[in-house]
Amino acid sequence: MASQKTEQENPLHNILINVLIPVMALSFMSKDGDKIWHIGAAKAMILALVPPLAYGIWFFIKTKKMNTFSLLGLVSVLLTGGLTLYLWNKDGTIKPNAALLFGIKEACIPFVLGLAVLFSFRSKSPLLNAFLYNDSVFNIPVIEKTVAAKQEQVAYRKLLWQSTLLFAASFLVSTVLNLYLAMHFLGKLDHTAPDAKEVYNAQVAKITGWGFLVIGLPLMVFLGFTLWHLLKNLRRITGLDNEGLLLPR
Repeated sequence: MASQKTEQENPLHNILINVLIPVMALSFMSKDGDKIWHIGAAKAMILALVPPLAYGIWFFIKTKKMNTFSLLGLVSVLLTGGLTLYLWNKDGTIKPNAALLFGIKEACIPFVLGLAVLFSFRSKSPLLNAFLYNDSVFNIPVIEKTVAAKQEQVAYRKLLWQSTLLFAASFLVSTVLNLYLAMHFLGKLDHTAPDAKEVYNAQVAKITGWGFLVIGLPLMVFLGFTLWHLLKNLRRITGLDNEGLLLPR
């Protein structure tokens, strides 16, 4: 059940490229003004999308494999770009259903990922292993050897299923919050205003920035609780302490 070790992305790079740069570009560069950085809504949207897309491609070329977070980032960037092209009218206005469609776009990725977490449980590579219960954190060979020696396979399998449900629930929370943020920030957008594209970009920047906080915090709480649940019950099943369950850091 152990997963292969993969090169991890630097979280600071992720935040800078996937959050801060897009937020800055959409917030401060979308105007058609007299400032050198006022490049217009279309160019600002392109500038916001290029760094995450380029970073995901670069990471894939460097590691020769697609990191889950890079894949999600690439899919999100492509969906955002494609949806924006559809929502922007040639006369500068925005389609009236922009909030709902953008909300569905934002919600579909965590929703699908949550389903994938559940359905992958019986596969050879459960997503719980890829995200949390992997051999870069847990001493899985020792754990599974001890489980076999104590004949606790049923309890062990039940624990992994419970942890999978907890982990999948975090994506359900993210789905709801993503939809709420999009409806909140884009719901009052005047789609017929002359500066509708500019305002659209500014609201998308807010969704991106607030999403990192409002959605990231609950996910961290769920991950922390799932980790605590795993450790507590692995100690009960195996009789090992944390030093025996976890790899030295």
